[in-house]
Amino acid sequence: MRKTEQFEVLETMKKYFCFFVSLILFAVPVLLTAQTAAEIEGLLNNRALSYGQAAQFILRAADLGPGIGAGNVSPAEAFAYAQERKWLPKNAESYGEVSLEGVSLLIMRSFDIKGGLFYSMFKNPHYAYRELVYRDVIQGRADPGMAVSGEQLLFMVNRVLAGRPDYNDLDFDLDKYLSAAPESASAVLEG
Repeated sequence: MRKTEQFEVLETMKKYFCFFVSLILFAVPVLLTAQTAAEIEGLLNNRALSYGQAAQFILRAADLGPGIGAGNVSPAEAFAYAQERKWLPKNAESYGEVSLEGVSLLIMRSFDIKGGLFYSMFKNPHYAYRELVYRDVIQGRADPGMAVSGEQLLFMVNRVLAGRPDYNDLDFDLDKYLSAAPESASAVLEG
């Protein structure tokens, strides 16, 4: 082979390689968005979440480092991570229904939200619930002991994220992922 023919073969190989890499780079976000949309749809269809499911979603939304925030952690692993850090009520079980005050404590601790006097002193689920009611994260008629649905959890996390000063700089943008979900899911959360 002459040098010009070798050069042409190399140029052709570079073009195919660039094309192949481009296809992979364009396919990855589509697959990730589809997976997240399916996850959100699964949450929306759930009337009562477990502590593990809530921990998995909240820790991912709080973007807590490699492994936890990456989305490849099971509900049981997310629950264990939160339980080790005492971000859950003492009587919480991974597969038990999460209560509104239990998820409030998890949100307050995961997002490192500073609370009022009583929450700062005691850091218990009841005062976390009261703090989120005060901040309008929990709205309407709500009982601290009631089970949390997927819809409520998505609403609460969205309110917390929207209230952060660095909201536009976050890698995890709940609004972006909700736009990938069916219109019915977005309408439920907006209303």
